[in-house]
Amino acid sequence: MVLFWILASTFLVSLISLVGIITLALKDNLLHKIIFCLIGFSAGALIGSAFLHILPEAIQTTNSTTVFYYLILGIVLFFFMERYLHWRHCHDKDCQIHAFTYLNLFGEAFHNFIDGVAIAASFIISIKLGIVTTLAIIFHEIPKELGNFGVLIYGGFSRKKALFYNFISALMAMLGAVMGYFLFELAKGFSSFIMPLAAGGFIYIAMADLIPEVHKEANQRRATLAFIFFLLGIAFMAVTKTFLPK
Repeated sequence: MVLFWILASTFLVSLISLVGIITLALKDNLLHKIIFCLIGFSAGALIGSAFLHILPEAIQTTNSTTVFYYLILGIVLFFFMERYLHWRHCHDKDCQIHAFTYLNLFGEAFHNFIDGVAIAASFIISIKLGIVTTLAIIFHEIPKELGNFGVLIYGGFSRKKALFYNFISALMAMLGAVMGYFLFELAKGFSSFIMPLAAGGFIYIAMADLIPEVHKEANQRRATLAFIFFLLGIAFMAVTKTFLPK
């Protein structure tokens, strides 16, 4: 039953990679507004899931000092991934990204693999934590995958090719989930490592990538709207703490 939840959740997360299809029907201005609100919401959801769900759960099963060491390691790991493996999204029109399309895909595949491991570990701990972790990843994936799709198109890929390669990269989450599931069965202490590691990654993504994007917005009205969605993201994770099944 747990394995079914894990595979279904990671497959759902993988399907988010096809979100680029909606760009075919939306005007650029409307798409920008939607993405901007999603960035604020996903930043709040990531922070909320890390501090309200993942870390409290990890501290219950592991020495608190150890949890925070792994948390720091997660931040460092995602910093390294973004700096050396995963090309950072650039929203300026003159960005030279053509040579980085395949590197971007490689970095995304590794990132998705880590997401899959985190989903597996969280579902093994509890269904509630698994659902929360999956939701947090989905909220982050939607604006991220739209960005990735744009990178691939700008780098010379056709829309069909960009969607295909993005989806193949996203399926690495399922491989990570399967490996995470069986590794967890072999080593029961696996969650004490991977969950705070994932929390560190969530915090890094929110603080280093998403919130700075909001600060770049010169329009005060749009920035305020994004801040409201940021608070809604945190509130959503607070509500799920009460109402989701354990």
